Formats: sequence, C-alpha cells, structure tokens
Amino acid sequence: MASRLVKALAWTAAACVAYGVFVESRSFRVRRVRLDVLPPGSPSLRVLHLSDAHLLTRQRSKLKFISALAGLEPDLVVNTGDNLSEAEALEPLVTGLGRLLDVPGVFVFGSNDYAGPRPLNPLGYLVSDTGGEGVHADREKLPTEDLRDAFVSRGWHDLNGKRASIELRGVKLEFRGTDDAHLEMDDYAAVAGPPAPDAAVSIGVTHAPYLRVLNAMTDDGVELIFAGHTHGGQVCVPGWGALVTNCDLPTDQAKGASVHTTAHGSSWLHVSAGFGTSPYAPYRFACPPEVTLLTLRAVSNG
Repeated sequence: MASRLVKALAWTAAACVAYGVFVESRSFRVRRVRLDVLPPGSPSLRVLHLSDAHLLTRQRSKLKFISALAGLEPDLVVNTGDNLSEAEALEPLVTGLGRLLDVPGVFVFGSNDYAGPRPLNPLGYLVSDTGGEGVHADREKLPTEDLRDAFVSRGWHDLNGKRASIELRGVKLEFRGTDDAHLEMDDYAAVAGPPAPDAAVSIGVTHAPYLRVLNAMTDDGVELIFAGHTHGGQVCVPGWGALVTNCDLPTDQAKGASVHTTAHGSSWLHVSAGFGTSPYAPYRFACPPEVTLLTLRAVSNG
C-alpha cells in the first residue's frame, strides 16, 4: 500500500511539472484592473504593465503574444524589467514590441537586463532570497546599453534613478524610479522628495518590490507604485497563493493590486506576475504568465 502511494505521488508530481512546463508557462493572458487614483474629473487612462519577459529567441509563442499587445491600445506602457534571457533576444523583443514603442512609456531594469540567468537549483528560490548576489562573472553579459537605446530612441523614459513627467489627455503624470533593488543597485535618494505641485498623480516604478523602496516612495507621497520580479510566486498553491516572492514583500502581495501602508501614508501597489521564467526553471503552476492592462480612473467626488 505504501509503495502504491509513493508511486501515485511521484506520478502526480511529474504530471504537475509537465503541465507547468508545457502548458501553463505558455498560457499567456491579460489581467485587467481598475484603480481610482486620478483627480476628480480626469479622463480615464489605460496603462499596459509589462514585466519579466525573460525572452529567448526560440520562444515563438511568447513573441506572438508580445506582437499582439499593441492591439490593446494603451495610453501608456510601464516596463518593470527583466526583458532578456540571452543577448540574441534583443532584436526579436524590439521587433515584437513594434507599435508599443510609439506609445508613451517608462522603464526600469532588472538583473536580467544586465546579465543572463545562470544555472541554479530550480527549487532554490523556495529556500532563500537571492537578492544582493550581484552580477557574477560567469553570467552572460547582456546588451544593456543597446536595450536602453532601443527604448529611449523611441521616446520611452529611462527611470533608473531618474524622474520624468508625461502629460496624457491633459493629465500630468510624474514618475520616479530606481534601478534593480534585487542587485542592491537602487539609490532612492537620487529621486527622493515630494511630488511636483502640478502633478495629477505621482507614480513610482521599480523592478523588485523590496520594502525599503516601497516605504520610501510611500512616505514621499507617491500614490501608485509599479513593480515586477516576483513572477507572482511562479509556483503557487491553488486556493492559497504564492509561497515566495524572492524579496521581502509579503506573499499576499505577490501579484496584482494591493495597498502598501506605512506610518506616514499609503500607496496603491501593482505587482506584475510577469510573462516569463528563467530558462533554468521554465515552469509555472497556478500562476499563468500575464501582462496587466490597468484603467486608471478619477476618484469620485462623493
């Protein structure tokens, strides 16, 4: 009886892994979210949040998904990093983004915009946070500056340690961003301070949602924060959710919209579950790959 149970569990585990690799990791979808964050009377704005593509040139289904995203017709694109898994994927990524690069956009980088992934224990992320590990010499150097130039040359704003503002449909949005906190490259002091008085809404952008960054942005009065990195937990328990976030963010905030609160205030937080994986852990379970189309709406006068 015991041996039958062990075999049954082994077959179930193998089936789950196969499903995660060959089915769910390719089941791309668009999450839709509405947030009331704009001043009363403002027109609604559609924001496409992209994160964690981890693109390889051979991933034809992912490239097809990317190429279709322009059809969502967003007013703004927010890219929170980890675009590539190999240098050769840069050109297919830019080609796939296509018309989205003509839409106003902002971006920050994650570790997989600087260096390719390295071989790892595929279950290692369940044991410890890999933050602060740095870009190891044995990792493939990615074309970071070419990627930056590809985005900036089409009009997207580089928010790695920078501020920017964009006016959309008469609504002035102010942005601030940090470089990758997972690699301890964040320097929030470079963008710290209160929002500009004429900004309709202040928006923070970072790759990895470490609490030190979220707290600092919230304390400064940032009203909406975008982040990625967590992959939504990547391997989740149905009915329970994420087991890890690979940072110090609580697991109940691993994906989607939530409210981040400090002693000095609160901010909307949107964490993208992303639409890729490391090639060394190419599976997702109970956490499909996704992008998010957020509709930012006016706060009600009532």
